[in-house]
Amino acid sequence: MKVILLADVKKVGKKGEIVEVSSGYANNFLFPKKLAVIFSPRGEEILAEEAEDKRKQEEEKKQAAKEIAKQLESLTLEFKSKVGKDGKMFGTISFKQVEDELKNKHFITIDKRKFVDKITIDRLGHYKLKNELYKGIFGVVNIHVSEEK
Repeated sequence: MKVILLADVKKVGKKGEIVEVSSGYANNFLFPKKLAVIFSPRGEEILAEEAEDKRKQEEEKKQAAKEIAKQLESLTLEFKSKVGKDGKMFGTISFKQVEDELKNKHFITIDKRKFVDKITIDRLGHYKLKNELYKGIFGVVNIHVSEEK
């Protein structure tokens, strides 16, 4: 019996695939748990529509990531930090602080875990941090750390 999988099923196939399974397995396991529907021309049309919707959503996410990357190019985040006698900062600027600053002041949402450069911001000066906004699309966050007086 040919079925269209609605979810990933171990040792059978991935979501959206058309697979051949025994009728007992389909009737007793896949259909009651809503893991599959019987293969039909209408089911195939629905599957194609879902694939098209998913492709459109991915394209929208990609465009949004490109827009955010353009916004980040023109921004420079300013941080102030206390400095000791020898010119060294007390503490560091974390990726969480960078994420919060972008979200609160500029309304840009990025993921702190997606920073490519795992550097420690523990000195005064300018920094450029790369963040993967989407698969293959990177944004550069400019940071300036100055002395708090």
